[in-house]
Amino acid sequence: MTQPGTTSRLKYLTPALYILFLLTPIYWLLTMSLKTNQEILSTFSLWPVNPTFENYMVIFTDAAWYSGYINSMIYVSMNTVISVLAALPAAYAFSRYRFLGDKHIFFWLLTNRMAPPAVFALPFFQLYSSVGLFDTHIAVALAHCLFNIPLAIWILEGFMSGVPREIDETAYIDGYSFPRFFTKIFLPLIASGVGVAAFFCFMFSWVELLIARTLTSVAAKPIAAVMTRTVSASGLDWGVLAAAGVLTIIPGALVIWFVRHHIARGFALGRV
Repeated sequence: MTQPGTTSRLKYLTPALYILFLLTPIYWLLTMSLKTNQEILSTFSLWPVNPTFENYMVIFTDAAWYSGYINSMIYVSMNTVISVLAALPAAYAFSRYRFLGDKHIFFWLLTNRMAPPAVFALPFFQLYSSVGLFDTHIAVALAHCLFNIPLAIWILEGFMSGVPREIDETAYIDGYSFPRFFTKIFLPLIASGVGVAAFFCFMFSWVELLIARTLTSVAAKPIAAVMTRTVSASGLDWGVLAAAGVLTIIPGALVIWFVRHHIARGFALGRV
């Protein structure tokens, strides 16, 4: 028979081991970023023997490196704003109205999200090259909308459907115009949904590499593509690559921190 104390210890031990398992790669990446290439390749240690910030200085002083972070932040922010703004009226229409082919259109939107990015890389490249948008931030931002707008519509529609229709009708009776009703009353009610949709749009656009790398060359090259610069005739620059990886995690971690309450509500109320 299991003792109560043993059960209590197991209850805390299991999640502790799981968290430790998840954090191990991040810890190892952090320690590698504080080591020299010689130390990384010659010895095995759980922490840096002679910690150095030289790898981070390479990134902060080399324009080719830090411009990659700037480029990524620009097109990711643009895509997040465009996707959420475009998804809001579409999600409201699917939530509040019934029209011919609404379910089929809704399903078709989700099929775009199911398709792998490689399917659309070549058509986007040819299209943007012909109209002069190649190697621009807006090109990557618009390309990612193909995947993020359907996702945002799906999330927001779930939140909007949870808002009673009587609120819309009461606002119209009180003399609210639709824009005023939508911004003053409806949006605050689905604020968590907007936060969740923005979070997922940001994360997909931040980690997507294939389309971003295909549509850029120099001026808008993202950090994920810049990281391939560490490959040379002498091999990989492991320390700089690890430092770049640590810095790449930070924006996503900050976004998670700021929208953590919205994500929690999204799991409870919305389609997340």
